[in-house]
Amino acid sequence: MPKMKTHRGAAKRFRFTGKGKIKRAKAFKSHLLGGKTAKRKRRLRQPDLVSSADRRRVARLLPYGA
Repeated sequence: MPKMKTHRGAAKRFRFTGKGKIKRAKAFKSHLLGGKTAKRKRRLRQPDLVSSADRRRVARLLPYGA
């Protein structure tokens, strides 16, 4: 069986935690920031976890971890 290929786009966007959950960045932090409060922008900097509904789908793109 040949090696599976990692989805390079996913590898740049997701990281595994020590316990195997998948970390992601939050959306809505690239432009149109003037209308967002400082508190909201500060919270958007914090990493978040991929939801349990999507975890299996994302993990398939990263067969060897990322």
